[in-house]
Formats: sequence, structure tokens, C-alpha cells
Amino acid sequence: MNAIVLAIVVMVGLCLARVSVVFSLVVAALVGGLYSGMSVEEVIGAFNNGLGGGATVALAYATLGAFAVALSRTGITGLVSQHTLKMIGGGAGNGRLNSIKWALFGALILVGAASGTIVPVHIAFIPILVPPLLGLMSMMQLDRRAVACVITFSITIMYMTTPVGFGTIFLNDILTNNVNEAGAELGMTVTAAMAPKAMLIPAAGMVLGLLVAVFYSYRTPRQYRHSEAAAQSQGDKSASLSRLQLFIILVAIVGALIVQLTTGSMVLGGLLGFALLSMNGMFKWKEQDDVFTQGMRLMALIGFIMISASGFASVMKASGAIPELVTSSTALIGDSPALAALIMLLVGLFITMGIGSSFSTVPIIAAIYVPLALSFGFSPLATLALVGTAGALGDAGSPASDSTLGPTAGLNADGQHDHIRDSVIPTFIHYNIPLIIFGWIASQVL
Repeated sequence: MNAIVLAIVVMVGLCLARVSVVFSLVVAALVGGLYSGMSVEEVIGAFNNGLGGGATVALAYATLGAFAVALSRTGITGLVSQHTLKMIGGGAGNGRLNSIKWALFGALILVGAASGTIVPVHIAFIPILVPPLLGLMSMMQLDRRAVACVITFSITIMYMTTPVGFGTIFLNDILTNNVNEAGAELGMTVTAAMAPKAMLIPAAGMVLGLLVAVFYSYRTPRQYRHSEAAAQSQGDKSASLSRLQLFIILVAIVGALIVQLTTGSMVLGGLLGFALLSMNGMFKWKEQDDVFTQGMRLMALIGFIMISASGFASVMKASGAIPELVTSSTALIGDSPALAALIMLLVGLFITMGIGSSFSTVPIIAAIYVPLALSFGFSPLATLALVGTAGALGDAGSPASDSTLGPTAGLNADGQHDHIRDSVIPTFIHYNIPLIIFGWIASQVL
């Protein structure tokens, strides 16, 4: 068995057995590294070298978590719920609840799409926007697994298909450039305009997965705890918010966004938002340390998973097992282009699930996949579709991916959303399986 396959199996098995994701990543990295022939010292060294890659994002999530808790302390959560209840006329059995649900889904898709394009904040909006809506979701008995699928779709589909914002980085700087670099000696050249076309069919699989998730899999109501006392207290506080305080809250949110866009730092954005709220009487000055600590505690698990995932990816790269995995897989292909496409997609799934990022996976697999695809007679468009889809696979279903950690960070603010069972498994089923099918179709028809 290949070391990467073994490591992924160990990681997934431990996660499904309700073992901590952080512990699972560390154990899987150790097992995979030792199996590949590395010594314990080499595994630990590679793991430690990779930890820094996730530290910045982990700190950013901690500060954004503090900002989110500070926002909830202002009473804005209750205000959002109250105004929405007035819109639907009150009463959980009101027929307009369904309309509000679809409006909420639509808004999350639009905000998620904007976060990767015109306002490139990526997943930073989730810990700020989603927690204030949890009370409303609980009241509506809205299945948060559907919400997780909606958010993951919104932050993934745009970079796969639209060369704007993060899409420019993925489609042009990473996918097109790496395919051209790998195909230069073989006489194959692709253009930036070809990449979005190549990814349209795989993206259609994402759309199908979203429709299945919201219209079939998670359409039935799901019960969540909802504290009436807390809701009443929050409602009383929100009722006392003045126009000046509402303006300060708006300035804090917009200011955090502007600082992030101008400096490129989510840390500074979160700190500014927190500072504006704490200095303007939104909560007592002596409580600010407690609020900040609560926010960091809220995001602590997400941060440690990101740091551990960087270490795990570093061990997998250092093991040298990725080229070995592709080489050993080609022995199963024979002379069948159809089987070759399927094997390449499945190998891409394993690699990306371990690394947790399609952006980091494409440069690794392009150098191997492009010559292999050309040897089987795939067109430049089909080659782009194979490499792009193989990279995107696992991004929506990996325990260590931003696309699953982001939704969990927002939906688990009240401790009622499990990362593996409510984010990873739903997105894996509804996005990775359609991506394999539609990516394979693209390789055959393009």
C-alpha cells in the first residue's frame, strides 16, 4: 500500500471513530511517514517544518472569533432574529419560513461568491456572519448540514470557474501555468481562456450536488437546542441599541473588511473590529479580556486543525510517496483512456484530502498528470479538466480543508455542529462524488 493512501485511511478512520481531528492528523502523519521509510526524527522534522504554514491562518481565526463574540455581546444577534421574525410574521409554523430559508441560502451563496471574487476575503466572513444567524436557524429547525453544503459550494464554485479574485490565482496562475510548464517539452500549450471552459462540466457536478443536498438530503427539519432565556436576554439588549451604537457596529464590520483588503491581514482586520466595539461601550471594559478569550476558545479547534494539517501535508510531501502513488496507479490502467481518467481523479482525491488545498495540490500533480494525459491522447482541454478536477477533489471533503473548516467555524459557535459528521461527510458525499463523475465526463467529451 502507498504511504499516502495508508495515511489518509488512518486519518479518515480515526475521524469517523470520533477521535480528535488534530490527533488523527498527527497519528496519520507518523504512520504514513514511517511506512514510506522515513525515520521518526525525519517525520517529526518534516511535521515541525510544516507547522508554520497554518499558524497565520490559525491566529487570524482566533482574532475573528473574538470579533464574532464581541458582536454577539452587543445584542446584534437578537436584533437580526427579531427583524427576521417580524418579516415572517412570527410563529414557527408560518408558511413564509420556507421563503426565508431560500432567501438565507441565496444570501449565503451571494456572499460566499463575493468573498472569492469582488471582495476577496475568502472564508473570513463566516465567523462574523454566520454565528448571529444560528438562533434563527434553530428556531426554523434548519438542518445545518444543508447550510454547510451551501457555504462550501459558494466558496468553491467561483474559483473553479471564474477568473476573478481567487479564481485568477487558481485558473491562471496555478492551473494554466503549471500545465504549460509540464507540457512545454511535450509540445502542448494551453491559454488562460481555456481553463474556465475546461472546468464548466466539473462545476456542473457541484451544482447537482448542491441541489441534491438542499432539496432532498437535508430538506427535513432538524431539532437544535434553543435557550429561550438567552434569546429573551439578547432580545432585551438588542432593543436598547441606539442608532449610534448600530452605526458603530456597522463601522466595526466595514472597517475590519477594509483593513483586511488593504493590508491583506485577517489578523489586523479582526483586531480593529474588536477594538472599535470595546472602546465604544458595546460591552464593559473589564469584560474585554473575557470576550477575547471566549472568541479564541471558539476558534481554537479550527486553528489547531489548520496547523496540524500543514504539518501533515509537509510529511506527505517529504515522504516522496506522491509520485510513487501515481506511478503505481498507472500499472492498473493498461491501454484504456477512460480508466486512466478515473484513476487520475481518484489519486487526486487521495492527495488533496491529505494536503487539504487544491491550490497546493495542482503544482504537485500537474508535472505527473500532464505527460500521462498526453500519452493517452487527451486534448489540452481534457487535460486541464483532469488536473483541475483532481486538484479540487478533496478540497470540499477533507477534514483539513478551508472549505469544511470555514463552515464549521461559524455553524459550531453554539457547540451543536460536528466538524466530521455535519461538514466533512455531507460535503464529501454531495461534491466529491459528482466531481469525480462529471470530471470523468469532461475528460471524455472535451
